[in-house]
Parts: sequence; C-alpha cells; structure tokens
Amino acid sequence: MPVIPAPALRDPRNDVRPARVTGPRVARLVAQLAGADDRRRTVLTDEFWDEVERLGTPLVEELEDEPGHRIVTFLWRGHRATRQVLLFANRIVDRDHLAGSLLVRVPGTDIWHLGLRLRADHRGSYRMAADISPKEPPTDPGELQQRLRSLTVHAAPDPLNSRSMPTRWGLVDASVFALPHAPAQPWAGRRGGVPAGRVERHRVTAAALGGERDTWVYLPPGHDGTPLPVLLLSDGDMWFGRLGFGDTLDALIADGRLPPLAVLAPDAVDRHARWRELGARDGFVTFLADELLPWAAGRWPLTTDPARTVVAGQSLGAMTALHAAHLRPERFGKVLAQSPSLWWRPGLPALSGPKPPVFGLPWLVSRLAAGERAAMTVHLDVGLHEGSMVDHTRALHEVLSVKGHRVTYDEFNGGHDYACWHGALADGLARLLGD
Repeated sequence: MPVIPAPALRDPRNDVRPARVTGPRVARLVAQLAGADDRRRTVLTDEFWDEVERLGTPLVEELEDEPGHRIVTFLWRGHRATRQVLLFANRIVDRDHLAGSLLVRVPGTDIWHLGLRLRADHRGSYRMAADISPKEPPTDPGELQQRLRSLTVHAAPDPLNSRSMPTRWGLVDASVFALPHAPAQPWAGRRGGVPAGRVERHRVTAAALGGERDTWVYLPPGHDGTPLPVLLLSDGDMWFGRLGFGDTLDALIADGRLPPLAVLAPDAVDRHARWRELGARDGFVTFLADELLPWAAGRWPLTTDPARTVVAGQSLGAMTALHAAHLRPERFGKVLAQSPSLWWRPGLPALSGPKPPVFGLPWLVSRLAAGERAAMTVHLDVGLHEGSMVDHTRALHEVLSVKGHRVTYDEFNGGHDYACWHGALADGLARLLGD
C-alpha cells in the first residue's frame, strides 16, 4: 500500500464522502420501462437480472467526467412481501439516519437499488436486510429509525455477490467489494504450492488476566532452529480462527516479503472481555511480556531482541500495541497500530452507545507527547471513513514524529473494517520486518 502524505489527503479533490446517485444501467432500465406494457416490463426485468447474475453485485460503472470515482449500485431482488430494503455498509451508512440507506424500488418490478458515488480506491464490507413485516413502514422519522435499527440484526450477505468474509461477532458473513483502484491484496487467501506453516491453539496461564487464555500460535514452514522474529497480535480468534491469516503469512514468507516468524495471538474471548482487557491497560501488557512470551520461548526458538519483536492490533488492540511499546520498550520495539481507538481513556464505563468525545489531544497521544522513552518504530493505518479517528491518528503521527520515533503512516479509503485491515496488516508487517 503506498504511503500518501497526510496533507494530500486533506485536499478537497480527494473527497471520499459517498453521494447518492442513480447509475447509468438503472437509469437506462427506468427509461425503457416508461410506457411499457406488462409483457415488455417482464422481458426487460428478466434481461436486467440475467445481466446482473453474469456481472455480480454491486454494479460498478464509470463516470464520464470523473475517472477517479465510480458509481456503485447495490441491488436486491424483492418479492410481493418486501416492504423496504436496507443497505448496512461499513462506515458509509449513517447509523443515526438509516432511512438514508434504504434502497428504492423500480416501479412495477422486483428490482430494488441504491447507487453511491465513491472514490475509485474504496474497499469495504456490507450486509443487506429486507423488511417483510406485514405492516407498512412508519411515516414518523423516529419510529422509522427504530424499525430500521431492529432490522439491522437480520442483515445478511448480498446473495448476488460471491465475495464474502466473516464478521467479528456475527453469526453471518459480510459481503465485500473493492473498486478498481483499491490497493491490491496479493497475499490474501490460500495460494497453491506455497509451503504451509503450522497453526496451533494452546491454553496459556494468564495470571495477569485472572485465569487462562486460549492463544493461537503460528510457526513458519521449515525453520532451522535459529531464533525467530515474533509478532504478538490481538484478536487471535478472528485472525486465525476465522480469517485464515496463516495462509497470508505463508504467502508473504514464500515471496520473501517477510522472514520466517512466529506469531502469538491471544483470543479476545467476547465483547466484555475485550473491553475489559484491551486499550491501554497494564494487565494485558504484563500478560504479553511476562507470561505469554516466556511461555512461548520455553517451547520454540524466539528472539529476545525488541527490534525484531512486533506488537500489533486493530481498534482497541491498536491501543494495546501502542501502550505495550510505551510501557515496555525493552520488550516491544516495533508497533503496528491499525485504526487505533484513541478516544479511549482510563475510567470509561463499558460502552453501549456513541464513542465519548475527545477535547484536545487524545489521552494516549498526550502521554506519548509528555513522555521520554526509548525510540519506537511504529506503523499506523486508519480508514478515511472512520470519522474523528482520522484526525486522532494524524495527531498521533505528528507527535510520534516530533518525539523522534521512527513512524510511517497510511490512510486507506475504507472503514473500521477487516476487509481493509487484512491487506494493510500484511503490508505493514512487510514494512516493519521485511528487507
């Protein structure tokens, strides 16, 4: 993923905000249907769906005067009971105004559509939900918002899109789309002919966390016994239990982008444990440094060099990674922090609603600005659709640079999304540990 200077991304020409539009294909269909009799309407509708099944969804169409953008049309095939259809797309949906993400029905057909103008490097995940309740949708905006909010729990992958990925806590997958200029992800997925490393799951003593913790361990194929670089990665149950990140590591090592390395990835357990343990909490850092690493070093040849030890995470896990390197620089010399939850600060209650506001510098950024610690090597990622987290991460990048830390920084066109983090994690590891 190329490094794009932050000032360039503040340029209005790089606007990534979605805008509702009608795509050319749907507009052409609507024009053809005008004045058509029932037989002609049926023929045109069937031809449209045949075309969609060949192309897959969402439909992606060029804009004549805007080569840097595309019209992306999400589609749903309804039936008589369909009252409304909701697009639930990662960070391009306004959760406080879900009616703005309702699809529109082409009159007299079973075609529901929503077109968005998006910058051509966008990647993201989404789900869709159809309202088939017997009652008509409420006309009151507040009641409609409540109805749509209840509908989101039934959101499912797009049946017309063959590309999907697991969701963090959900029982159903999400659909994925990537526009033509989105960064390539050449190491994602299993590649035939590539030697496979071992992925194991172990139960590890975790006194600092009040018990034990399941931890995923990745060991590279064919290592010769020399001490291995180490990656400590939050949310092992997602990365190895659901996303198959071992396949990505195998490909990176086979291509020479990463040296053979070991990965230790503790489970997040559940939402409550994740909130209780991640963020800038000393207990989890103690577990990583004084329990997990010594446990692993007693079983496999691992480096003790902080310059060859990376701690990484996403969201609250990114906060953990930054805090670990700040608190224990003799153990963790490199950090990969993706979409860090810099709104986090000590004393927050368990969150069930909007993130708390940040006034001035975020708490952890202020700590790093005030502290005098050993130099870290840090790579930061954040998505341009992550709201205030973009400004927070830019502030962190600036503070780390001023304090003399070695820091690189990328902004990707996406949301708070594993669809984006997967490729960016591979790129960031190659930058931190590769030649």
